[in-house]
Amino acid sequence: MKNINMELNGNILTITVDLSQNQGPSKSGKTQIIATTAGNVTIPGSDAKIGLNIYR
Repeated sequence: MKNINMELNGNILTITVDLSQNQGPSKSGKTQIIATTAGNVTIPGSDAKIGLNIYR
C-alpha cells in the first residue's frame, strides 16, 4: 500500500490518505496516483478485503 493508513475500531474502518502526496504516474501515464492498495488486500483485524485507488 502507498499513502493509505487504515484503522479498524469494532466494525468501523477509518481510511486516511494524504491528498497532497504524489506516488507517480499510472501505468498508462494518463493520471497521477495519490494512493493505492496495489490490488485487493485484507483489512488488518478482519476477513474483509479492500481495493482502493485515488488519482488525479
